[in-house]
Amino acid sequence: MSDFNRSDGRTFDALRSVSFTRNFTRYAEGSVLVCFGETKVLCNASVEERVPPFMRGQGKGWVTAEYAMLPGSTPDRKRRGTDGRSTEIQRLIARSLRAGVNLEKMPGLLVTCDCDVLYADGGTRTASITGAYVALAQALKVARDKGLIQKNPLLGSVAAVSVGIVEDKAYLDLDYPLDSRAQVDMNVVMNHKGQYIEVQGTGEEGVFDRDQLDTLLDLAGKGIRQLAKVQRQALT
Repeated sequence: MSDFNRSDGRTFDALRSVSFTRNFTRYAEGSVLVCFGETKVLCNASVEERVPPFMRGQGKGWVTAEYAMLPGSTPDRKRRGTDGRSTEIQRLIARSLRAGVNLEKMPGLLVTCDCDVLYADGGTRTASITGAYVALAQALKVARDKGLIQKNPLLGSVAAVSVGIVEDKAYLDLDYPLDSRAQVDMNVVMNHKGQYIEVQGTGEEGVFDRDQLDTLLDLAGKGIRQLAKVQRQALT
C-alpha cells in the first residue's frame, strides 16, 4: 500500500513541532505549556510540605498527577469531571514521573502535576508526560532554593511519544488524523538512559508481529531522544 499522507507533510519518522513555554502560570512552582503540533497541554507542578497517609513515616516524598481534557479541547464539548480514561492516564503520568526521581531525596514533600489539555490533536498523554517532567524539574529546583529539600532528587529526564501502524506502515508521533486510522497504536515512555518505563501497545484494527514491534520501539526511541534534547534546552 502507498504511504498515508500526513496532513502536515511530515515524514514517517518525524516529530511534530515541539515547544515548552515555562512560567506559563504564576502560582505553581513549576508551570509549562507544552505543544506537540496542535496538541497543547498546560502542566502545573505544585509543591506541598506533606505526603499522602500511606507514605507517612517512610522518610520519602511523593509525586502524583491529575489529568483532564478541558471543555473546548475537542470538537464536541468535553464534560468536566474524571472518567475512567482520565484516571488511567493520570496514573500513567504519575508512574512515569516517579521513575525519574529519587523519592528519598525529597522527604516530606508532595509534588502534584496537573495536566490540563487545552487542545487535543492526538498524543495528549505523551505530551502530558513530556511537559510534566519539565514542570516537575522546575518545581523541585524551587523547592531546593527554598530549603525544603537539600539534594536534587532528579535522576534524569522522562519523555514519551506515540507510535503506530497505519496502512501497514509505522509512523512516529501520531496526530488525530493518523491516530483515528491506526491499525496499531502504542505509547512509549523512556528515561534519559534509553530504558523503558512503560509501553502501552494495542492492536486497534489488527495485529502486529515482533518485527513490527521492534520497528515501533526503534521509532519511539529516536523520537524520545529528540524530546529529551528539547527538554534540556527548556530547562537551561
